[in-house]
Amino acid sequence: MTGPGPSVDVVLPVLDEEQAVPWVLERMPPGYRAIVVDNGSTDRSAELAAVAGATVVEEPVKGFGAACWRGLVTATADVVCFMDCDGSLDPSELPALVDDVVADRVDLAIGRRRPEKGAWPPHARAANVALARMVRRRTGVDLPDLGPMRVTRRADLLLLGLTDRRSGWPVEMVLRASAAGWRIGSYDVPYLRRSGASKVTGTVGGTIRAVADMRRRIKEFDDTIAAEPARRGRTTDGT
Repeated sequence: MTGPGPSVDVVLPVLDEEQAVPWVLERMPPGYRAIVVDNGSTDRSAELAAVAGATVVEEPVKGFGAACWRGLVTATADVVCFMDCDGSLDPSELPALVDDVVADRVDLAIGRRRPEKGAWPPHARAANVALARMVRRRTGVDLPDLGPMRVTRRADLLLLGLTDRRSGWPVEMVLRASAAGWRIGSYDVPYLRRSGASKVTGTVGGTIRAVADMRRRIKEFDDTIAAEPARRGRTTDGT
């Protein structure tokens, strides 16, 4: 991308990430506004983000989806990005994804993680592979990774009506986008060793809870699809 690029908002859910916040924000591409959503930090994450020039908003309801949703409704740019703010993802990788959305080549661009050694715990990686396979079977989308770096148009994402406010947000986004006929693209992005301990994938228990949230969304999707033939078979009076 040449020049300052389009006006883009980058939603960064944050929970006690003061070690990584300055590094992430200083690597934000020109023309990209960082929206840091503080999801109950007890450290200086929000303060450091404000000093670095980010737009900082609070989301008191705990949950990854809740933080993402708050960032989405705060965003005003036509294009909105989502990514972790723990130092595992480099925002300088965003323009490659944004370019394809702006050029109308895809409707949803997802960063496919290419981890450096030690960046992705084996239990978390195995869970991601299994969930991605489940989503792929239901959507036909060649998506090997349910990556946390994502780019789409803000207005379109709002119309999807995502309801998950926990860890099921990433899966629900892909399932609903596919059902709506979106073109979904996958892009290689480096995945680095994060700063500090992960609140989700850093522990087996956290991973299990996240997987449970995602499997719940997959089941709801299955139930919706199963109900469609029955609804189509009814007349207008319900018979």
